[in-house]
Amino acid sequence: MITFLTILIALVCLMLMLVVLIQNPKGGGLDSTFGGSGANQMFGAAKSTDLVEKITWGLAIALFALCIITAIMVNSQGGGTLDPNLLTVPQQ
Repeated sequence: MITFLTILIALVCLMLMLVVLIQNPKGGGLDSTFGGSGANQMFGAAKSTDLVEKITWGLAIALFALCIITAIMVNSQGGGTLDPNLLTVPQQ
């Protein structure tokens, strides 16, 4: 299950990176490099910006929630505890 959550986190990260790269840094809608002019004509400039912003927020919230869920699951399975034998310094 933790492997599945880790893969899901990686996919959400990749999608979040793509969505952030599509955005225009000046906040004017989709970047024309990625076909934003067609999207602006189809949805209108304000609606396409709102859609990309909502997708960005949704992916960021999903990433936050998945990371917390994964941390809780790892801790509950005992994977988050340290082995006391690893913390000792060997005597010479």
